[in-house]
Amino acid sequence: QVQLVESGGDLVQPGGSLRLSCAASGFSLDYKSVVWFRQAPGKEREAVGCISGRGSTTAYADSVRGRFTISRDNSRSTVYLQMDALKPEDTAVYLCATGFCMKSGNSHAMSAAPDDYWGQGTRVTVSS
Repeated sequence: QVQLVESGGDLVQPGGSLRLSCAASGFSLDYKSVVWFRQAPGKEREAVGCISGRGSTTAYADSVRGRFTISRDNSRSTVYLQMDALKPEDTAVYLCATGFCMKSGNSHAMSAAPDDYWGQGTRVTVSS
């Protein structure tokens, strides 16, 4: 079955850390950019960061820059989202998708289309 599978979501206290994984099943993530999104209740889906196919480029939304780090292990067809200094406003379902990732100077662009590969999401709750 061709799919992306996220894992690692949990309940964590403010200031804590989590590492999410996005693993490809049935296809290779090699050379494919991956975008991490999140969707909180009642809010629009937000792209939080992305990584290029070879991992040479990463980009982050202002809301998470300096706290979140994206990496990848192409030998495992897996992309990671390390989340540190978590805040209650980081509470959301986190999804990964293949897509577009570009960074130029202080500008960046990240997106995924409906016909890209998407995962089902993993829930992160930040609460004391």
